[in-house]
Amino acid sequence: MKSLVIACAIALGLGMPMVAFSATPAAQHAAHATAQTTAPAVPAAPKLHADLRALWHGHVVNTRAYAMAVKAGDTAAAAKAERDTVANAQQIADAVAGFYGADAGKGMMKLLGGHWAGVKALTDAAHAGNQAGIDKAMQDLSANAGEIAKFLHGANPNNWPEATVDGLLLAHAAHHKAQVTQIMAGNMTAEAQTWKAMQEHMNTIADALAGGIAAQFPSKVK
Repeated sequence: MKSLVIACAIALGLGMPMVAFSATPAAQHAAHATAQTTAPAVPAAPKLHADLRALWHGHVVNTRAYAMAVKAGDTAAAAKAERDTVANAQQIADAVAGFYGADAGKGMMKLLGGHWAGVKALTDAAHAGNQAGIDKAMQDLSANAGEIAKFLHGANPNNWPEATVDGLLLAHAAHHKAQVTQIMAGNMTAEAQTWKAMQEHMNTIADALAGGIAAQFPSKVK
C-alpha cells in the first residue's frame, strides 16, 4: 500500500508532528512512538477522549478476536466476535449521534458496517489463501475510508480535514491487513508488534475525533 501522510499537528491540533505512514508495521510503530512523545498531557475533554479511546480499542479487540477464531476454526467464537464488532460499531455511531443527531448516527453506522464488511472479507480471504479476495477487500476498505473521511469532514469541516482523516483510516486498514496476514501465517511474534502499533493508532484516531468534537462543541464536552 502506498505511503500515507498523517498531518495531525497542523490539521487536527493534536500537538503531533507530521509523520509518514507506510504499510510496514515496524515503520508504523516508530512513527506512532515519535508522535506520542509530543502529544498533549491533558486533552481538552478528558472524559470524551477516554470514552472514544475505549470504543475504538473495542473495535480492534473484536476484529482481532474474529481473526483468531477464524484461524482456529472456532465458528462459535467467530460468530461472537462478529456480534461484538457490530455492537461496538453501534456504540461508536451512538456517540456520533449524541453530537450530530440521529441521522448522523445512522449514517456513521452504515459506514462502520462497510468497514467491518471489508475487514471480515479480508480475514476470510486471507484464511482461504484467496489473493484476489484480499485485494478486493483492501480496495473496499480504501473506498470506505474515503467515504468516512468525507462524512466526518462534512460534519466538522474546521477540525476534521478530509485528507487527514482519510490518511488515518487508510493506516488503520493497513494495520488490519498486516495483522490478519500474520495471524493466518501463525507469526505471532510479528503480530505482537503490529498489535501494539494498532492499539496506539486507535488512540490517534480517537483523540483526533475527540479533539474535533471538543473544538466544535466546547460547552457540551467534559
